[in-house]
Amino acid sequence: MYNPDIHHRRSIRLKEYDYSSEGLYFVTICSHEHKCVFGEIIDDNIILNRCGNIIDKEWKSLPQHFPNIVCHEYIIMPNHIHGIIQIEERIQGGPTPPLRKTTLGNILAYYKYRTTKQLDQRIPLWQRNYYEHIIRNQQSYEEIAAYIVENPVHWKRDKLYKD
Repeated sequence: MYNPDIHHRRSIRLKEYDYSSEGLYFVTICSHEHKCVFGEIIDDNIILNRCGNIIDKEWKSLPQHFPNIVCHEYIIMPNHIHGIIQIEERIQGGPTPPLRKTTLGNILAYYKYRTTKQLDQRIPLWQRNYYEHIIRNQQSYEEIAAYIVENPVHWKRDKLYKD
């Protein structure tokens, strides 16, 4: 029974889209409560701390766990990470297909789990969800890639900026 006084989470994903589909995805994952826990911006460069170095290492290792993905441009900011993930259709295993397709949600859930475990967090490290955008053409890819690379330069104007 519907109760309007109870908060119901609304999905921000496209209802009919298959997030295991081959393609490029721009993702943003924010730290819990947007706390600046990954490092700081000094002279327009990100200086990662221990936590930032661990999330960097885990991002780079994602293709080892998911052999059908490629991690393109990414940037770790003080309280979030932007990255482009490409899912490729590759047949894995022997004569039988894999039991489950790799979805964007699986990839990011695994990433959040691994980073939290590596840091031995007893408090939340990540916000509950993530933002994604399906990259549909080369121009969009180039604009997003430039945005990612230039993100530290624009930190003080970023909507996620915290002093």
